[in-house]
Amino acid sequence: MENQINQPQGSPPDNNLVWAILCTILCCLPLGIVSIIKAAKVNELWARGDVAGAHKAASDAKKWAIWGAVISIAFLVLYVIFIVILGLGGFLAG
Repeated sequence: MENQINQPQGSPPDNNLVWAILCTILCCLPLGIVSIIKAAKVNELWARGDVAGAHKAASDAKKWAIWGAVISIAFLVLYVIFIVILGLGGFLAG
């Protein structure tokens, strides 16, 4: 009989892999890659019976994806402000 003692009950937590991939493609590549790595560990940890580790990895994957999105939005806002300032400077100088 297989070792069923370490097998967790229920389904594994959401690994947030979709958010990690979207963050990597659309937002911030470095933080998105970290998020993908964390998301990839969730099912493996769950299968080994490490419920707490699986939940932590899922939480970390979500955290890194959110940080990637926030940083990307912040850079976009700063870029728009920079372009507006350059545009106004050129308009006022001319």
